[in-house]
Amino acid sequence: MKTKPFAISLLGALLLTVVGCKDFLDQPVLGQYEAGQFFTSDTNALLAVNSAYVPLSFRDAASNAIWVLGDVASDDAVKGSNPGDQADFENIDNFNIAPINAAVEAQWKRDYDGIFKCNVVIDGLPDANASVSADVKKQAVGQAKFLRAYYYLQLTSLYGDIPLRVKVETPEELQSPAVPQAQIYAQIEADCQAAADALPTTWPASDAGRATKGAALALLAKTYLYEKKWALAAQTAQAVGALGYSLLPVFADNFRAATKNNKEAIFSVQHTSGLSPNQGNNLNQWFAPRPQNGYGFFFPTQKLVDNFERTAAGVVDPRLDYTLGRAGQSFFGVPFDTTWTTTGYVSKKHLQPLTEIPATIKGDGNLNYEAIRYAEVLLIQAEGFNEAGNSAAALAALNQVRKRARESYLFDTTLPNAGKVPTGLLPDITTTDQSLLRDLIRRERRSELALEFQRFFDVIRYGEAYARQALSDRPNFNYAKNKFFPIPQSERDTNKKLGL
Repeated sequence: MKTKPFAISLLGALLLTVVGCKDFLDQPVLGQYEAGQFFTSDTNALLAVNSAYVPLSFRDAASNAIWVLGDVASDDAVKGSNPGDQADFENIDNFNIAPINAAVEAQWKRDYDGIFKCNVVIDGLPDANASVSADVKKQAVGQAKFLRAYYYLQLTSLYGDIPLRVKVETPEELQSPAVPQAQIYAQIEADCQAAADALPTTWPASDAGRATKGAALALLAKTYLYEKKWALAAQTAQAVGALGYSLLPVFADNFRAATKNNKEAIFSVQHTSGLSPNQGNNLNQWFAPRPQNGYGFFFPTQKLVDNFERTAAGVVDPRLDYTLGRAGQSFFGVPFDTTWTTTGYVSKKHLQPLTEIPATIKGDGNLNYEAIRYAEVLLIQAEGFNEAGNSAAALAALNQVRKRARESYLFDTTLPNAGKVPTGLLPDITTTDQSLLRDLIRRERRSELALEFQRFFDVIRYGEAYARQALSDRPNFNYAKNKFFPIPQSERDTNKKLGL
């Protein structure tokens, strides 16, 4: 079969090293190669698939703007810092969103860059010569298909109907119209199923961060949820659970560098501090308050705080103080100061104490981004069963999540009155009334996944009535207009088949 030439820039892609997804190589541009010329070894095959992970990184929080589109656009967070600073992020917050918006454009480019890198692997490796071993070929293509599905789910959730690119295209082929969202979902399903068949359940520690069978099935379950294929979502989530994942005893250990890549982490975006070029987590600087050498760009809302449950005696769900800083609580070892923030709160999930990442390298954190956790899979299972009409089956998964949250008191000595679960805190849910249980599952999902850049997608998929209520304090929000972000003007200017 004749192969097409493609360009691979190892410098531009900042390729990851062969030994894992944590480090990057600085290599010269390769130029134009036939697939058969480049894929001549296991090493080159791994270099190519490693590059497809790069757009996931938060080494530059301005260009990976999923936190803006996923949470600042929602009722859980606002764009902090000074008015007018990062004005386009503020425009997302206010639903004054134009096709030239920087966040809208940055995320589109980033995700399609990832898709191109995946297509290089998927297109080129099957025709590679025998110098690439069968196992490496199979697993590299499997990883690329998982990543392509991940990028496409993010894109179609953000922009709706979009171009579908499943091969390395010529400039002429890049002139292509958007296809219906159903077609994008179908491709995501196919890629996830193929990835699940090709990928191992685990990797050696040196390959931490690579996609696994569990990651592919979890992404498939989430896709079914978005498609409202309820029974399939629940069944696929159960299949993930059968692979051996479990919840950590302490909720906050999902967001501590010392306990990353744990048994709850299904797919984590790896960050390593102290490398050149910088491969650390830049969110640590963007989200920290200004008096702590941060930029203060991400403040939780009172609405989010009010979502967390409290006992009759006023004891709060411990996930609240794991998730954000507030008055009267310690903030990484120092008293919280409400003057740090315009809402009274500061996000904590993506921050690290100065004892781990000193002020001199604030933007180079080593905390992973937890893209898919087992807790979310359990909540997908609960929602899927409930919406499919099997509310009783939803309770076990839902209550596992609640049990872990309340029992964090048993295992985390930093909590007040540790060693004993406060009376009445986060009791098991027993109702099988579908409507009541739907509301409880949605509330649980919001508390568990708070500030993990998913809330806006949930607000939208729950429907217009829910969205209008959730975003009632955003007067410019219009469900029909803002259900999806606009396709960037720069893309329309380049791809004339997208129309005006």
